[in-house]
Amino acid sequence: AVVEAHAPGEVVEDDPVRRLHRKLNYFPTPPWGARAGAEIIKDLAPSVKRVLEPACGEGHMAHGLRDYFEVDASDIHPFGYGAVHDFLSDDPLPFARPDFVITNPPYSQAAEFVRRGLEVAHFGVAVLCRTSFIETPGRFRMFWGAKPLTVMAPFVERVSIQLSSWDPGLGAMTSYSWFIWFKGAQPLPIIPIPPGTKRRLHKQSDVARFASPDAGPLFEGK
Repeated sequence: AVVEAHAPGEVVEDDPVRRLHRKLNYFPTPPWGARAGAEIIKDLAPSVKRVLEPACGEGHMAHGLRDYFEVDASDIHPFGYGAVHDFLSDDPLPFARPDFVITNPPYSQAAEFVRRGLEVAHFGVAVLCRTSFIETPGRFRMFWGAKPLTVMAPFVERVSIQLSSWDPGLGAMTSYSWFIWFKGAQPLPIIPIPPGTKRRLHKQSDVARFASPDAGPLFEGK
């Protein structure tokens, strides 16, 4: 799979849409991966009701989150889903203050999304990123400083993420994790997202809504 860590800024063969998606760092989230993160947040904080997805793209993650929360969605680009809003700007949110911010942000701006999320949300922020997000020395204080990371939840099953679209049958070489900050909470042990989660949380209706017409079922009978 093409992943955001290695995708070049420009590729000559790109059509205009793919070129735009590359510029926006648009890598849609499989809805089942969004549900996996939502379950962890809901288990740890049942009082979380309303969330904001501020990098919603075409709605892949927001669609999965709606099984657990009331969801407001926005993006800096008019994808046709959610409000158009630059989350990292000083402009007021176009929604009421959320309990939680949950998103798969542009990787190059992920740290900024975490900091902004902690400012605007009542309870915390969760981002889906490559597991190696935790490694960079420049983000050390963000993970272990005054407002430390509460939960790291790595996917035991690989999450298939690629530029511009979701292909449910795509293989995956990159490890992803949920990184979750609860305001004022003490760090918890790693919470792995176990084998079987993909089958349990995948819905064939996700394929019908978001995948190309020739995409078959990820699992028989689902």
